[in-house]
Amino acid sequence: QLQLVESGGGLVQPGESLRLSCAAASGSTLDEHAMGWFRQAPGKEREVVSCVSSKGGNTNYADSVKGRFTISRDNAKNTVYLQMNSLKPEDTAVYYCAASQFPWCTDVPIDFGSWGQGTQVTVSS
Repeated sequence: QLQLVESGGGLVQPGESLRLSCAAASGSTLDEHAMGWFRQAPGKEREVVSCVSSKGGNTNYADSVKGRFTISRDNAKNTVYLQMNSLKPEDTAVYYCAASQFPWCTDVPIDFGSWGQGTQVTVSS
């Protein structure tokens, strides 16, 4: 099981941006795994936000974030990023990165076997 560590969350105002990072612990490599970002708001189920395939050639986004969020990865650094622009209050949630057991993207949480601890994103004026 991979050890993943997220960073970059925080409190921002509507319309502002944040960049989340997800790094693999030393000795772990991510380049055989599709990587996903999920989020969970209070009282709601965990939902997929975005996914990038193992080599970065394919990306998927939830309809609610299309055009505002961009997922990317740097396999040389074993790190995955989520650039979040034009943030809205409804983006407030704990964001988790996860490594899939597959090299291709899916939106099913059970396909992701390794999870980070989560980072809080709060969008409020």
